[in-house]
Amino acid sequence: MKSSFDFDGAMPPPRRTINPARLAARRAELGLTHAELADRVGVSSRMISFYEEGRHTPTPARLEQLAAALGCEVDALTGTRRGQETLVDLRYAAGLTLERVAELLRASQAGRELCVSASKISALECGRPVRGRHWQDPEATGRLLAPLAKAYGVPIRMVLDAWMRTRGDEPAPVPGNKQRQKPSRIALATWESLNERQQIYLGEIMRDDRMTETEMWMRRVQRLPVPRAAEWRKVPLTLKAAPSVVGYTRLQERLRRSGVHDPGAGQTVHALERRRLLMITEDTVEHPAVGEVGRVLVEITRRGRAAARAGLGEPREPDPAAHLLSEWLWGVLARVAAAEPIGLEDDQLAGRSLFFIGVGYRGRSGGRPSRGFVDSVPVMAPGDTHVAEYRWRLTRLGRRHVAEYLDVYRQLYPRALTIGLDALAGDMP
Repeated sequence: MKSSFDFDGAMPPPRRTINPARLAARRAELGLTHAELADRVGVSSRMISFYEEGRHTPTPARLEQLAAALGCEVDALTGTRRGQETLVDLRYAAGLTLERVAELLRASQAGRELCVSASKISALECGRPVRGRHWQDPEATGRLLAPLAKAYGVPIRMVLDAWMRTRGDEPAPVPGNKQRQKPSRIALATWESLNERQQIYLGEIMRDDRMTETEMWMRRVQRLPVPRAAEWRKVPLTLKAAPSVVGYTRLQERLRRSGVHDPGAGQTVHALERRRLLMITEDTVEHPAVGEVGRVLVEITRRGRAAARAGLGEPREPDPAAHLLSEWLWGVLARVAAAEPIGLEDDQLAGRSLFFIGVGYRGRSGGRPSRGFVDSVPVMAPGDTHVAEYRWRLTRLGRRHVAEYLDVYRQLYPRALTIGLDALAGDMP
């Protein structure tokens, strides 16, 4: 009987294979015999031997069972480094067959428009041309990213990155763009429920928060230490000492110019806090005139920022599209790109950014792998006698990401330094 799936012949074998040595080493590390591991997985001990000899390749579901039985992740058995996953890696990690993926995708409008089949998914994973109308249209394939991400249980950006690694010589799919949205009715209603004084306070606090954000960005550009956002988002409101001695904070000066800085300030900010538009905290600082002095800080909440934007007639800022980096991470990637082809010195890139863009890194326990845009590359000494140093360089995907989205980032983050990056687009193979 003819299969309902279009395979143009025989079923293509699974393309992702385990690393036999890794499987054997992990089993030995746990002190398991072939029979004991086979019992956990539900196969014969002979099949475990075949896996370790490289004579058989486990199916996606079996690979997932092997990893669970050995208490490790799938990539620990395949040797795929975090941040280097291809489309077949994502499918195997999800434990799905080609037929099941095709079935899930056909439930979406994009999958039906592209007439998805198991053979087309196989061709997609192998880097072969995919036959069919619209498969050469980046906007059409871009609409397939979300259904694929849902099927694999990963963010859209992971699917896009894996797609670009798998099919590096063709245009990347174009994800849907998020549009700037009008303020929500709830945010506008919250603003209108405030009295005029409260509205002025909330607006000035938001402006001071923005000014501080710009200052932090300038510090990053100058490669100066930047405190965590949880710290610098707390804007100083007042010092608990006579203004004639300690002066006024920047926020107090703004409120004074608006004519609302008076003894009622405490009541106003506490009223905003009760409505969850602000958070108030206190600490102590050293002042040259009086020594240690108490300080009151205010931090605008997301609810407060939304209300202020609505009241001041500002459209809601869309989050960066799923496939794009935040301004902070784009700044880091741009630094590495600007150092090409020599690379950035090893000690010039550290901190949390590596957990988002460094090959082999993963964030918190259970977090998604990094995007794998940069990697630490050895530089050999003259004569190739030994490794002289390591430098951070763009991976092939990192170079392609910069080339594909440089203009988009320039519009999104106009303050970021991107001098000299245009050459990367021309140098892409």
